[in-house]
Amino acid sequence: MGKIKITQVRSTIDQSKRQKETVKALGLRKIRHTVEHEATPQILGMVKKVEHLVKVEQVEG
Repeated sequence: MGKIKITQVRSTIDQSKRQKETVKALGLRKIRHTVEHEATPQILGMVKKVEHLVKVEQVEG
């Protein structure tokens, strides 16, 4: 499995509590904050639930 880079691009204001907690669980704190994670099924599922709030990029290497 590769790595993915996740960047928060939209605010969690006016989102459901579940979506806010998912963004927090991914390690994102504010807009334009970026984290790297292994592309596991669990992480990909979390990203899918908040895909309208984040940008995802594949990390080469």
